[in-house]
This record gives sequence, C-alpha cells and structure tokens, in this order.
Amino acid sequence: MNIIDILYDRGFIEATTHDEQLRRHVEEDKPVTCYIGFDPTASSLHVGHLVPIMSLAHMQKNGHRPIALVGGGTGLVGDPSGKTEMRKLLSLAQVEENAMGIKDQLSRFIDFSDTGGGAVLLNNADWLVGLRYIEFLRDIGRHFSVNRMVKTESYKIRLESEEGLNFVEFNYMLLQAYDFFMLYDKLGCRLQMGGSDQWGNIVAGIDLVRRMRQVEAYGITFPLVTTSSGAKMGKTAKGAVWLDAERTSPYEYFQFWINTDDGDVPRFLSLFTFLPMDEITATKTLDGADINSAKTVLAFEATRLVHGEKEAVKAYRAAAGMFGLKRVPDRILPSSTIPRGGDKGDDASVPAVYIDPSEIEAGIPVFKLFQSAGLAESGSGARRLISQGGAYINGKRVDSDRYIVTTSDMEDHEIVLRAGKKKFCKIKIKK
Repeated sequence: MNIIDILYDRGFIEATTHDEQLRRHVEEDKPVTCYIGFDPTASSLHVGHLVPIMSLAHMQKNGHRPIALVGGGTGLVGDPSGKTEMRKLLSLAQVEENAMGIKDQLSRFIDFSDTGGGAVLLNNADWLVGLRYIEFLRDIGRHFSVNRMVKTESYKIRLESEEGLNFVEFNYMLLQAYDFFMLYDKLGCRLQMGGSDQWGNIVAGIDLVRRMRQVEAYGITFPLVTTSSGAKMGKTAKGAVWLDAERTSPYEYFQFWINTDDGDVPRFLSLFTFLPMDEITATKTLDGADINSAKTVLAFEATRLVHGEKEAVKAYRAAAGMFGLKRVPDRILPSSTIPRGGDKGDDASVPAVYIDPSEIEAGIPVFKLFQSAGLAESGSGARRLISQGGAYINGKRVDSDRYIVTTSDMEDHEIVLRAGKKKFCKIKIKK
C-alpha cells in the first residue's frame, strides 16, 4: 500500500495540502524525506505526542526517511498555536536539557543508526540561534504577508484573547517556515507533518520553499485525538501521561491504556500499535471478556513500545497480580507478543506511597490517604469517590469518608488502596 493510504487507513490523516500530488511524490520519488518538529518545553514527551511519533515510525517502516526536528531554537520563542496565552519562555540551558531527553525517547520508535535508512535527529538551534536578524528579515521576511498571517487560526485566537499576541511569538511562523526551507536545502525534505493546529505554519513553509527554490512541497496534519467521552486523550487525575518512566511508571502507563473505553479500542490499536489492520478490524465486533482481552493487548503493546518488552511483561504481571487479568485468547490480535500463559501475577511493580510511622499511628482520614496516593485529584474528589462506592482498602469497600486509617488496617506491613476497578496503590511505612 501507498504510505498515504496506510496513514489514512490507520486514522492518522486529517488533511493534506495536495493529496494527488503528494501520493505521486511518495510513489515516484521513494524514498521521500519527511519531518515533524517537537517543542522541547519539557524533558519528556507524553501520550499526546504519540500520533506524530508513530507516523514517523510508519514512514520509516515503509521505506521512507524521517527527520525528527527538536525545536531547540523555536523553543526559545514559543509556539502560539493552540494557546490563548503566551508560553513560558525557557533558557537556552533548559531547552538543551529538554532536547536531550526528547532525543532519547524518540530513539525508541525510530532507528537513527547508520542502518536505519537515513533517519536523522536534528536541532533547529543549529541554524536559528546564530541568525543575523537584518539578513533574515531581508531574505526571508519579505516573502510573508502580514495580512495573510493574521488570518491564520493560531494568530486569530491569540489576537482575540485577553493577553493578545506579542511580537516574539509573531515571528514563530517565519522561523518554522525557515526550518522547512533549511531541511529542503540540507536533506531534500519536501513533506512536513504536524498537528491540526500547525496547518498555518506548514502552509507558510510550503510557500517559502516554493518561492525560494521553485519546488513543490507538501503537508499533512493529524487530528486531535479525543476519547469516546469527548475528553482530550492522554490526561488523568494526575495530569499528563508521560513517556518518561520517572514521571509515569511502566505500571501506571499500562494502567492508562487498559482503562481505555470499549469504543476506543480499535481506533487506539490502529494509532498506537503496529499490529496488522486486519486483526485490529476484527476487534470492532468484540464485547465482554473479549474486548477486555483486546484492551490488555493494547496496554501491553503500547507499554512495550515506550518501555521495552521486559518492563511491559512486568507491568502485565503486576496488573494480573492485582486484579487477575484473564488469559488473552490466541485468536485475539494473534500478532501480539503478549504473554498468553495464564493469569499468574506479580504485584511488585504496583506504585507505592511511603508514609511516616507516626502518621499511621496517629490515624489518617481515609479521603486524605486516597488523595495522597494519587487515586483522587483532590480531597473533594476522594470524598466523591467514597460516596459513590468506588474506594476500597485491602479489597473492602470504604463506607464513610470520616473513616480513620490506622495500623490496624495494615496487612503484611502495607495497605492496598483501590479506586474503581483498576486503579491501585500500596501504602507502605518508611523505614
């Protein structure tokens, strides 16, 4: 299949700039070079970045050359796209530190080795930080119409917001367009991909390449992924679901995916795993225990991609140890490497919160304990969880938010808290 058809089939594409010409480009000019930019606003990427990451991985798997561009230069300015207020400006040292963390995570999905088909990791600080401003305005800025720029969605939103749009951010479109131009000159890149909020920036880059080099370039945008309930995908009570094991443990990452709504399972399997589409399509008719098995496969495959096979197996065993995952039948997503030997578990990877002995001896209000364990985002949220019958201590339902947890609640020197059916945390005593 044409890689464009593959990306459409798996749900990656919301819009393209020149669909027919783009299809010819990937067929006739194979391998094509494509790129996606990643803002170094944190030292870790999160689940919200998986769609662009997976799209680059699919490009590579189908014989094309991906470029992952870390925005070490543009990160010093801040992208106004999708924001109603100015992003916090980072120092050069912060940006460089964040960029290193991002590079490591991208390497889990894309092969940047000499045998990886030419895939490259670049940092746009290499050409942006040393720009001569007057020369940039004269050579690049003259190709941009301010009238056209202020009509783009990202600028319109900021111009209509209370904070408005400052001049630093106004330059962002020029800088991102210049990235596209530089990547064409350096590596022959003619395809940029990004989120739907990047449409204006991508089109600006395409226009700059055409004006400067009389070459046709192309763009693809991805849809904003939401859950069946309409919520933005990738958020929990604790906040973002990170790809960094120090921020979101492999067990917590596994749990995030296994809590997927039934209606989202086929779509998430298409986007966030490399399992064959014929197997994924078959999951659309599953229900009951079978759809739960498909969720287990989704959780395992997604965790394996980010944290590796060993950590995925540990997370699976931990989940089995806490709530007895049933054996996944061989007929469900058979290409998966998930263990299919039964429901033996090991809960060693279940997250734990350590408290001082004096706290448990004095007694802790149960709602505060659930909040401290991260099983509720606030005290009122914990009280609501208890009133709705979703809070458990060592498998027993908590009947009142006025209950005081003491040493008498400990079993084998720990307390197991559960919120709902699938969220666990151990409370242990500091030694």
